Amino acid sequence: MQRIEHDGYLVAIIYRDEDWVEGLNFVTPNEMFVQVGSWWYKKGRKLASHIHNDFERSAMRTQEMTYVKKGSMRVLLFDEQKNYIGDFILKEGDLAVYAYGGHGYEILEDDTKIIEAKNGPFIDVETDKTKFEDHC
Repeated sequence: MQRIEHDGYLVAIIYRDEDWVEGLNFVTPNEMFVQVGSWWYKKGRKLASHIHNDFERSAMRTQEMTYVKKGSMRVLLFDEQKNYIGDFILKEGDLAVYAYGGHGYEILEDDTKIIEAKNGPFIDVETDKTKFEDHC
């Protein structure tokens, strides 16, 4: 697992297919607005049935996660001032969690399939995002 930080902010966490460990492994720290974990159990393992309780939470920003089911993509990272700080490639089985700063994506293969998850509720694009030209 790789953590990318810039100017004291966590920008991204990269969790490669080979980073998986047996059991429950949370990729994100507890204080992030989006929580991502991996499960790896043997056949027959039972996990307790449960209901998530209503509990008011406050999230000041949207944070998201992408998982590559098939294909690959390039992820561009930016700081809070929209300055390019680097990029990396995610391939099949890899995921990344984005905390602060900005990000952009370039699909590298035909028929690439990505799953995205983020905290909600979703209001609208204008409220939730500031789009910009990255020139990368």
